[in-house]
Amino acid sequence: MLDSGMSTGRVNPYSIVSSEEDGLRLTTMPGVNGFGNGKIHTRRKCRNRFVKKNGQCNVEFTNMDDKPQRYIADMFTTCVDIRWRYMLLLFSLAFLVSWLLFGLIFWLIALVHGDLENPAGDDNFKPCVLQVNGFVAAFLFSIETQTTIGYGFRCVTEECPLAVFMVVVQSILGCIIDSFMIGAIMAKMARPKKRAQTLLFSHNAVVAMRDGKLCLMWRVGNLRKSHIVEAHVRAQLIKPRITEEGEYIPLDQIDIDVGFDKGLDRIFLVSPITILHEINEESPLFGISHQDLETDDFEIVVILEGMVEATAMTTQARSSYLASEILWGHRFEPVLFEEKNQYKVDYTHFHKTYEVPSTPRCSAKDLVENKFLLPSTNSFCYENELAFMSRDEEEEEEEDDDSRGMDDLNPDNRHEFDRLQATIALDQRSYRRESEI
Repeated sequence: MLDSGMSTGRVNPYSIVSSEEDGLRLTTMPGVNGFGNGKIHTRRKCRNRFVKKNGQCNVEFTNMDDKPQRYIADMFTTCVDIRWRYMLLLFSLAFLVSWLLFGLIFWLIALVHGDLENPAGDDNFKPCVLQVNGFVAAFLFSIETQTTIGYGFRCVTEECPLAVFMVVVQSILGCIIDSFMIGAIMAKMARPKKRAQTLLFSHNAVVAMRDGKLCLMWRVGNLRKSHIVEAHVRAQLIKPRITEEGEYIPLDQIDIDVGFDKGLDRIFLVSPITILHEINEESPLFGISHQDLETDDFEIVVILEGMVEATAMTTQARSSYLASEILWGHRFEPVLFEEKNQYKVDYTHFHKTYEVPSTPRCSAKDLVENKFLLPSTNSFCYENELAFMSRDEEEEEEEDDDSRGMDDLNPDNRHEFDRLQATIALDQRSYRRESEI
């Protein structure tokens, strides 16, 4: 009893699960390779995401030494990264503080010189700044100097060299503030992070056979007509691991090959593309089966990088898939259809999948070592059916157009057309279908 009480009260300091109650739940698994009458109940960890679906990293920094000083030292990046409300507040304060500071300086100069004691304007007295008889007037003169408005009523004279010097200093400082704040706002508006909002990842990843090999697949798409130049994809598997020396690594990152050696990671993202990872001996998913996928604890982070065509700045879009978001034995529904003289992308099918019952439920390792026989599948899969349905609709439209054209022909021309049609020995429609198969 004592041991059980101690074990329940013990907390793993490296746990990436919020709590024991939230982190464990009962799941039901079938027997090995989908066979067997019994059911095995296991506990599955509900891990927190390392990268959220919108691409934000689920990481919080705490106990940082000299954080304010480090952020102020990199002020430009801080201004670009902060929220717009704080950026606009900083923009307004930068100008207001400078106007108030130099207005106070001009007011002190006028006070020391005695300009405030001659508000009527004695002809024998020459002030440092004309028409500055109080702090409000000095503040307005500071605004006119820095913004180069120049209403003409207030101006500095050669009576006070200090006043002339302060006008020069304020003009230079005003140019620096304008350049910094406008540059930060333009960089914030044009930063490529917003371009990632129009780059789309499928809600789920799938595992299915592709060219006789078990593959992990997910789909990416571009919602804009402007291209992503030099687009390429990467993927990493993140899961906790214990080293041979007993060290616990809560978030171990393992690269997932998406065709880097063959150049398949570079894509031409004009229409949605399915990214493929072949599960082979070098894959971290080589020993994972459908049964293991239901109980395993890992996360696959997918990254799409490229240059924005309009600004030539590099953008990065991210997403992730937990083990529960990987659908075993599924394929993506087609989204690209050919229409007469162009291609049409239907994004209503972007996230949709359909089940492929012929997908083996064993791991790729068992598939290679045990030589499992793959069931024969019909050549006409779901994609072919949709493609042929679309082509049939186009052919029916063409036939309707031809029939309407035949009705317009006179009897002699129609008889000649029927005679020519009878001489054609090959059915063009059936021939095209057989060649496509």
